[in-house]
Amino acid sequence: MRRTIIIGVQAAFLSCGPTSPTTLTSVPPGVWGGDHVRLTVSETGATIEFDCAQGTLNGPIALDQNGHFDVAGVFVREHGGPIRVDEVPNQEPARYTGTTDGRRMSLAVAKSQPLGSFMLVLGQQGRFVKCL
Repeated sequence: MRRTIIIGVQAAFLSCGPTSPTTLTSVPPGVWGGDHVRLTVSETGATIEFDCAQGTLNGPIALDQNGHFDVAGVFVREHGGPIRVDEVPNQEPARYTGTTDGRRMSLAVAKSQPLGSFMLVLGQQGRFVKCL
């Protein structure tokens, strides 16, 4: 009997977690930061900076009823040293997917394969190091 009650309490607690439905229809605009990343969201899309890379999310970041998003974009790998005047950026299509509750975000970045996952918080600048 005691075990049943504990399991019931745990299930109730877990149901209130980040997978509960959200009333948000898009990712709130502003700066979102975390380790090795900064995402700047506007009404029309977003720019993102990483250690030695950058990118864009093309278009508004719409959320489904569970706070999930999936947006096409571009990923640009950077390099150290000077950039030539005629240098063409190493630009590739990418997918930016994740979830948010409006304050915290889990973000995954992928090209033809996953590039990484990040945890971001609205209002934080992020901590990353650009290539030297």
